[in-house]
Amino acid sequence: MRRVCFLLKVRQDRIEEYRERHEAVWPEMRAALAETGWHNYSLFLREDGLLVGYLETEDFEAAQAAMAATEVNARWQAEMAPFFEALDGARPDEAMKPLTEVFHLA
Repeated sequence: MRRVCFLLKVRQDRIEEYRERHEAVWPEMRAALAETGWHNYSLFLREDGLLVGYLETEDFEAAQAAMAATEVNARWQAEMAPFFEALDGARPDEAMKPLTEVFHLA
């Protein structure tokens, strides 16, 4: 299982609404994530908007592609895009670039 961590930046004026949206993630979105290989998926949000994502998956690229093929993901990404800074025209899920793991205490 590969551990994946990524960073995004939530707009300062949208932080509270972003939190609220994630308290009520659509059941079909949760199901799609699980079905496409996203395990132990967590999001952590700092007060300045720095978002840290973590997940475990067999194949991150395959999990991303499988989610991208779902209708629910297209709707979710369209709704979430305005919450983020510096996407440069990408959807939020396309802007998730994995960080390089440099240490893990097993």
